[in-house]
Amino acid sequence: MEVGRVRLMLLFTFACMIQGLWANILYFDAVWQERAENATKATLEAYNPDPMSVTSNFNLKVNIDIDKQEHNNTRRNLRNEHFVNGKCYATNPIDRCWRCKKNWAQNRKRLVKCVLGFAHGTTGGKKGKYYVVKDSSDDDILNPKPGTLRHAVIQKKPLWIIFERDMVIRLSQELIMTSDKTIDGRGQKVHIAWGAGITIQYVKNVIIHGIKIHHISRASGGMIRDSIDHYGFRTPSDGDGISVFGSSHVWLDHLSMSNCADGLIDVIQGSTAVTISNCHFTHHNDVILLGASDSYMPDALMQVTLAFNHFGQGLIQRMPRCRLGFFHVVNNDYTHWIMYAIGGSQHPTIISQGNRFIAPDDHNAKQITKRDYATEDEWKHWTWKSEGDEFENGAYFRESGDQNKKNGDFSRFQVIKSKPGTYVKRLTRYAGVLPCEDRQKC
Repeated sequence: MEVGRVRLMLLFTFACMIQGLWANILYFDAVWQERAENATKATLEAYNPDPMSVTSNFNLKVNIDIDKQEHNNTRRNLRNEHFVNGKCYATNPIDRCWRCKKNWAQNRKRLVKCVLGFAHGTTGGKKGKYYVVKDSSDDDILNPKPGTLRHAVIQKKPLWIIFERDMVIRLSQELIMTSDKTIDGRGQKVHIAWGAGITIQYVKNVIIHGIKIHHISRASGGMIRDSIDHYGFRTPSDGDGISVFGSSHVWLDHLSMSNCADGLIDVIQGSTAVTISNCHFTHHNDVILLGASDSYMPDALMQVTLAFNHFGQGLIQRMPRCRLGFFHVVNNDYTHWIMYAIGGSQHPTIISQGNRFIAPDDHNAKQITKRDYATEDEWKHWTWKSEGDEFENGAYFRESGDQNKKNGDFSRFQVIKSKPGTYVKRLTRYAGVLPCEDRQKC
C-alpha cells in the first residue's frame, strides 16, 4: 500500500477512532492522548517503504557470517554446548556481534550494534545510565520502590537496566514501560513469572534481552503508575507475556517464553519496526499474534522480522498469526506444532525463507499455513512465499500470490537469497536465554 495513503488513513483513524484504542486504559486522558499521537508519528517515521531491501540486507548479513565461519573451518557437528574445545561459537550474525567477547559485561551497550531486520537502529537505553535492579518485589504499583524493575521502567530518561543477582519477579500488575529502555538479563538468572506480563504501549526504542518469561496470568487492573509523573486506572490485563501496542523500534532477543494466559507475544495496533530473534518458545497455544483486528487498517504499516527462533515442544498454533502487514520469517526452527505454524487473515505479506519445518505425525496437520476469513478466490492473491525452506515429515507450505513476479515491489526478492533451511539447526543452536558469566565469553 502506498505510504502516503497509509499516512492519511492512519491519521484519520487516530482522529476518529481513538476512543476504540484504549487497550486497558480506563480514562484516556491528555497524557495518553499525547503518547498515542507521538507513537503515530514514530510509526510513520519507522515504516520502511521498501521492505524487501530489509530482507535482502538481513540475508546478506547471514550469508557473509556463514561464509566467514566456513572459510575459517569452523563448520562442524557442534555439540549442544556453548563452548567446544574451550572456544565460544556464536552461530549467527546477531550473536557473533557480541557473544564471544570476554568483556561483554563491561561493554553491554555494544548489543545495540547487533540488531538486524526491521528493528535495525533500535538503541534502547544506550544513551542513558545503568540502572541496577536489586529488589525483586513489586508490592507498590502506584509508588514503586527504588531498586525495583517497575521503578526502573517508568523513568523518563533512557536507561540500561541490569540485575544485581538472580531473581524471580512476580509482577502484581502489568509492567508498563516507557521509551528508550533496555532490560538486560545477561549474567543473572532472571525470571518474570507467576504474575502479570510486560506492556510496551505507545512508546519507542525498547530492547528486552536475556530473561525468562513464563506462567504469566491475567491481572485485575486498578491504579498503576506508568511514568514518574502519571498514573491511571487500568482495566484487567489479558495475560500476554509481552504486549507491544502502538509502538515502534522494539527488539526482543534471547528470551525463553512459555505458559502465558493469552499470547506469548502480541504485536498489535500499528506497531512496526520489530525484530523477534534468538528466542525459544515452548508449551503454549497462541504463540505470537501480529495484528489483532481485521478491521484495523493501520496495521498495514506493521513490519516484523522473526529470525533464529526455535519453536519447540508443546506449541499449538500462531507462530505467527499475521494481519495486513509485512512479515519476514527467516531461519527459524519449527520442531513442534499441533494445528499449524504460520497463519493469517486480511492479506498479509509473508516471506518465509530458510526455515526448517518438521510436521507432527497427525496427517491432518502437515500443512504449515492456515488462512482465515477468506475464500480461496481471495487468498490466492495474497503474497505468501517460501524460499529455501526445509520440509520434514510431510510438512508443506501452501504458497499464494504471483510466485514468478520479477518486477515491482518484490524485484529484490531474487537478489540476495537466504541461507537454506539445512543451516537452521546451526543458526538457532543457542536460542533462548544464554548462561552468561562476567569476564567469560558468553
